[in-house]
Formats: sequence, C-alpha cells, structure tokens
Amino acid sequence: MRIPLLSLFVTSPFNGLQEHAEKVKECAWVFQHAIECHMVHNCQSFENLRAEVIRMESEADAVKRRIRGHLPVGTLMPVDKFQLFRYLREQDSVLDALEDALDWISYREEPGIPEKYHKDFFLLIDSVIDPVDELSRMVTEAQTYFKNYSDKHRVAVKDIIRNLREQEDAADKVEDAVKRKIFQMEKDPVTVFHLIRLSEILGSIADHAENAGDMMRAMLSR
Repeated sequence: MRIPLLSLFVTSPFNGLQEHAEKVKECAWVFQHAIECHMVHNCQSFENLRAEVIRMESEADAVKRRIRGHLPVGTLMPVDKFQLFRYLREQDSVLDALEDALDWISYREEPGIPEKYHKDFFLLIDSVIDPVDELSRMVTEAQTYFKNYSDKHRVAVKDIIRNLREQEDAADKVEDAVKRKIFQMEKDPVTVFHLIRLSEILGSIADHAENAGDMMRAMLSR
C-alpha cells in the first residue's frame, strides 16, 4: 500500500511549492506590465515595475529557502527530495529569467525595442507567459494527487505537463521568427545583439517552465 506523501509532513512541502508558484505567476503579471510600459514612449513606471519584480523575486527566494530548510531529515517519501529540489530550481529559474529580461532591457534605454518590432515582442512575451500560468495549476493538481493518488488528478497533472511542452514548442517557433526578422531588417550591430539576446532570455522563460513540467513528471513516475 502506498503511503500518501503529504501525510508524512507536519507541513506539506507542496504548500511551499504552491506559494512559490503563485509568486512566479504574480511576478509574470508585473513583468508583462513592465514590458508594455517600456514599449510606450515616455512611460515613467518601468523602473518602479522592475523594482517590484526584484522585490517579488526576493520574496520567492525566501520561500525557496524555507522549503529547502524544512524537509524533515530521514522522512520516507515516495518523491525523492532531490527531484523536489530540481523541480523548485526550474520553477525558480522562471523568476530569474523574468528579472534578467528586465535588467537587460534597462541597460539600453534608447532605442530600447524599436517600434517596428513591438508586435513581434508582444507575441513572444505572450507565448512565454502562457506556460508560466500553468505552473500554479500543475502544483495544485499534484498536491491533490499526492494526497489521495487519484487517477483523475494524475491524468490532470500529465495533461498540464503535455500542455507545457506544446506551449514551449510554440514559444520556440515565435522566438525563431523574431530572430529571423531582426537579422533581416536590422542594420545596427549593437541593436541586433541587444534584441537577439533579449529574445533568448525571453525564450528561456518557457524553457524553464517546460523543465519544471519534466521534473514534475519524474516525481509522478516514482
């Protein structure tokens, strides 16, 4: 008989994972507003929004440290704690990429993202945020599954993981299209480098979300 994972903890580690996932989701929402602000001329709120992302990332780091520091030593678990840590690392890397993207944008205020690429970057941002929105739902379904080992919730988690892979693949295609357009249209080498690197950082957001899904699948498979 399998012992429910969450019954072995005074405080479920999935409570912390859920709290961390919600921070990631909230940070992504602020991140989108910061990008929109940056692409609007004379927007005065970009640095305030970037500071908010940095603050939220710091709060998420505190949650991450709490999760790592409060796993009971020697407790038997159907989920390997190192798999749990690897999942947390990938989820946390989403936050790091969000912060890195805003930092990179801030290094070059003019011309920033030229207006002729605004639509392309809006599409790219939407495509990488879609999988981020799935992380919180995935953790919720996984937490329920590890309480009762319901096939229904196991299937629900696997469906979300499949969605993450499909969304990451779609984001890759958008990223490739943006890069091709930049190389074809842009003449200034510094602008090319700045925009290509920004595209890669944005693309890594979806990459880490997909990696988190892969780590969750490994936990389900144990």
